Amino acid sequence: MDQEAFEKYMLANNIKQEQASNFIARLLEFLEFLKKDGIGMGSIPEGKIVQYTEILTNKNEETILDFLRAIINYANFTKKYDYIIEVIDIVEGYNAMDNLYARVAEHFDEEIRDEIFKDITIPALGIHPDKKPDFTKEIMKRMEERIGEEKTIELLSPCLHGRPVEPIKKDREDFLKLKNIDKFLELKKKEFIERLQKHRDEGTLEYAQYVDDEVIEYVKNSRTITPGIREGDKIFVTKIPYQMQKFLNTEDERMKRYFSCYCAWVRGAIKKGEERDISKNFCHCSAGFFKQYWDIIFDQSVKVEPIETPLTGALECKFAVHIPQEYQ
Repeated sequence: MDQEAFEKYMLANNIKQEQASNFIARLLEFLEFLKKDGIGMGSIPEGKIVQYTEILTNKNEETILDFLRAIINYANFTKKYDYIIEVIDIVEGYNAMDNLYARVAEHFDEEIRDEIFKDITIPALGIHPDKKPDFTKEIMKRMEERIGEEKTIELLSPCLHGRPVEPIKKDREDFLKLKNIDKFLELKKKEFIERLQKHRDEGTLEYAQYVDDEVIEYVKNSRTITPGIREGDKIFVTKIPYQMQKFLNTEDERMKRYFSCYCAWVRGAIKKGEERDISKNFCHCSAGFFKQYWDIIFDQSVKVEPIETPLTGALECKFAVHIPQEYQ
């Protein structure tokens, strides 16, 4: 690892000296771990990062986050974007169950929360994602038994991990200018394809995946992949598969569903063929991801519901956004 060049890169990208030194220290510790297997920072095999973070789970969360931030910065510095994909797998929705823990107490009380979470531990940041669904299975069972399906859905619907709102505010401005849902959806689809094309040309990632011509053609040919299409009083939207290239390159339907799903709290169950053990209602959390978007676009609370997901046996996640009456 070229520490000097990496440090200069970080400082040039507005990372303060103290934080840059901290990142280098975290990576040097990781390098010692890699050296035991004769591996360097330039060729980290898939699975090694999460193997290391599992070791770090006995430390505080901020130490693990600092290590993962260091990996992301190093990956951008060296253009080793595969490392970022593995980091995203580790951190995707990592705080969702902590937020659920707080939300149960907020909407009910601490006694009910403690009853639901009794004798189970929320998986720590850094644990292998495929180990998380066992917790989801148990917590959903307990919530639905204690507070019922309807109240469980109410808790999940706002989304447990949230999303940045600033880009949505810009889309809200476009929506107000166009004053037409269909034209707005056409514009956002065009912008999404242009973004994918830019990733393809520059060799960068669209969230947790590389983009090639096949990915772009798939998105172009899907009527519902982001941002969706209006049919009557609803917008039907499908998530672009989490890892599209792998999704397209496997004929195994179960693995297609695994590569399609974004949620670390259920993906591992799909891989093991145990998705039926998890309540399908958990996907209302993913519906909440779209709800946050359309709540801002329409400037009011809207209903968004899952139509089908990999958890219910479908290949992709499809949701219905209920359009407010004044915009129909």
